[in-house]
Amino acid sequence: MSARLSLIMFTLTVGLNMMAGTVRAEQNAPIYLAAGDPALDNTGRNVRDKGDATLTPEDQMENESDITITATIRQAVVKDESLSVNAQNIKIITRNGVVTLRGPVKSEAESMKLQQIAKQTPGVVRVDNQLENIAP
Repeated sequence: MSARLSLIMFTLTVGLNMMAGTVRAEQNAPIYLAAGDPALDNTGRNVRDKGDATLTPEDQMENESDITITATIRQAVVKDESLSVNAQNIKIITRNGVVTLRGPVKSEAESMKLQQIAKQTPGVVRVDNQLENIAP
């Protein structure tokens, strides 16, 4: 039975690959977009994030309390339908109870709301608000 299932899966996979064909992206598309619109050029941010001074999600502590804090904040942020999509996708990094919030938000009010959500979370020692307000 498993050999038959494997054969069926293989046949379906090959068939889908043949129908879809090769998907190719234009080589210069990202460069063209970034060159045409400065808002799409993240070169400065990428250089900043490469250094050790800026926390990234990889710096999230793996102990139970920090993971719980991050998960609790993320759940509260995602549940809040008044927040923009950008705000709901901010980076939340917790290290020894210190929460760092990073990413773009649409207004100062949204930034303050996210900071308040983090501050009200049990176990949070301090909030480092590095959110960036973007113009509409």
